[in-house]
Amino acid sequence: MKLTKAIILAGGLGTRLRPVTLEIPKPLLTVKRQPIINYLIKFLARFGVKDIGLLIHRDHLSDYEWWQKRFKKELPAKIRIFIEEEPSGTFGAVRQLRSWLGNKPFVLSNGDELKDFDLGAIKEFHESHRVKPLATIALVKVDNPSHYGVPVMEGDLIKEFLEKPENPPGDHISSGFYILEPQVFDYADPGKKFLMIEKDIFPKLAAAGKLCGYKVKNGRWFDCGTFERWEKAIKEW
Repeated sequence: MKLTKAIILAGGLGTRLRPVTLEIPKPLLTVKRQPIINYLIKFLARFGVKDIGLLIHRDHLSDYEWWQKRFKKELPAKIRIFIEEEPSGTFGAVRQLRSWLGNKPFVLSNGDELKDFDLGAIKEFHESHRVKPLATIALVKVDNPSHYGVPVMEGDLIKEFLEKPENPPGDHISSGFYILEPQVFDYADPGKKFLMIEKDIFPKLAAAGKLCGYKVKNGRWFDCGTFERWEKAIKEW
């Protein structure tokens, strides 16, 4: 299996970082004077994923057009911008790109986190696992899992996610980075336009025994979703 395509979810409004995000989309906020999304694109390209689609909010088109012109020569990938005309959720928008993705596995990632880990190891895990998962989630270890969604695991299988539990069953959380097989689209309700991958797709995959979690062993991950976390990323990345 060769991973060549990725979709980066960059359409969020970043309400927790207002008023800054009233002026600039969250993935374009900088860490060490580089937009967050630049690090993600370079990370993907390092592992051969060089055809990348950005799903953006229509109000941010001019921001991303500026960004593309400014950094085009620095980014080692082909970037395509897809506009989400109306809110359709983290998977509803992805479903609209099914024809572009073709019938091959692909990467789906949040666009507002810093990630640097071994994608090759995740890919090998996904390909060789005995259950032949339709989705593999990269899981990262954090000090404060109760602030996030925490998976309930049975071996490598994810049975469910507990949202911000008081007593987390583990110290790993979703990194917002997934390898998906094209068959995941079969689990999307055709009658619904608004679909969240976390609520509408992953529970169905978990029930079918087709959702795996890979615990990242060596790597870095920073959530930049609040001012406190963004500051931490700037200081420690």
